[in-house]
Amino acid sequence: MINRILRGVGVLLFCSLIFSRSFAQPIGVPVPPLAEGPWAIETAEHPKIKVSVVARGLSHPWAIAFLPDGSLLITERPGNLRLVIDGELQEQAISGLPDVRTDGNGGLMDVAVHPRFSENGLIYLTYTKPFPNGWGSPALAVGKLEGNSLTNVRELVETEAFEGNSGLNGRVAFGSDGKVYMSTGGRVGEAAQDPMSLRGKVLRIEDDGSIPIDNPFVNRLNYQPEIYTLGHRNTLGLMLHPETGEMWQHENGPNGGDEINVLLPGRNYGWPIVSYGRFYDGSRVNRHPTREGLESPFLVWLPAIAASGMAVYTGEHFPEWQGNLFVGSLRMGGISGTGHLQRIVFNENMEEIRRELMLTELRRRIREVREGPDGFLYLLTDEAEDGALLKIEPAY
Repeated sequence: MINRILRGVGVLLFCSLIFSRSFAQPIGVPVPPLAEGPWAIETAEHPKIKVSVVARGLSHPWAIAFLPDGSLLITERPGNLRLVIDGELQEQAISGLPDVRTDGNGGLMDVAVHPRFSENGLIYLTYTKPFPNGWGSPALAVGKLEGNSLTNVRELVETEAFEGNSGLNGRVAFGSDGKVYMSTGGRVGEAAQDPMSLRGKVLRIEDDGSIPIDNPFVNRLNYQPEIYTLGHRNTLGLMLHPETGEMWQHENGPNGGDEINVLLPGRNYGWPIVSYGRFYDGSRVNRHPTREGLESPFLVWLPAIAASGMAVYTGEHFPEWQGNLFVGSLRMGGISGTGHLQRIVFNENMEEIRRELMLTELRRRIREVREGPDGFLYLLTDEAEDGALLKIEPAY
């Protein structure tokens, strides 16, 4: 009897050791340095595309925003805002940004340009605000871009500070109603379901930071009035759909269960009560991924692709792609070196009919995807020292 117990304990210890090693050591495929390019790549519905490097040497680039003059802004997670003019990355970063905590997954995140930028010069930034005790808080600030400086910077939103490095991300986008939408991470704990917490939510504010009078929880007892939707995990994609006028959001599940949601005011999108994903040890988040009263995702990924960035193509250069959704992938199925770009096709009823995995041969972490005013697609590859801005155009 004792021998059987000892053997059982031994098996448990061995399994625990293997389990801990499998999660302590990164699992992936070799990723060679990004070559100079350009690359001519065959795709499913466009004969061939050309992928070229516009700029490189970026440090964890995170987001892109286009200015009316055709130049573009790039955020770097270590706290820099960079400018690309006529295809050239400017060496000097824009000054005047707020202080940023860069530990772990924190840092400077998204950037959005005010719809009336030509009149007011305003840009909006999401970032991790530092606190003296080493904690961080997802925050939103606005400032006026004047030359190479950001002036009159002021904070519009500060969520509650917390310890740790998870859930510090945030996206920002303008809606068709002119309001500012900001996402906050809610990966850990029950914050995403707590109506008095701003974490794990999509917030809606006026462009000056005040609360819209038609927000769904205004004057609702024990609810923060900024909340537009709740029950989100880690949002790495938020956009105004250019054809429907809806706000679309996507978030990373745990081990599977990345999802896209079409946001409706006051709705609860379920995390951590329901999810199509599993925890990192393989166990299910819940026995059933849907529940009455909670919104089901518009689209889901199994396995997870670590979705990041999102754009709907509307340009003329790729007529076969018009209306298609493009989503970046940092890695697929928890395996590093498997990042790529996904193209998702819908029918006339906005029902998914197929997906294409693109740029798999580059093995890059695709952090951001945007359509430029020139009708080409622009991507960011997330690397510590040699992140790059890529451009996709037809290979004529």
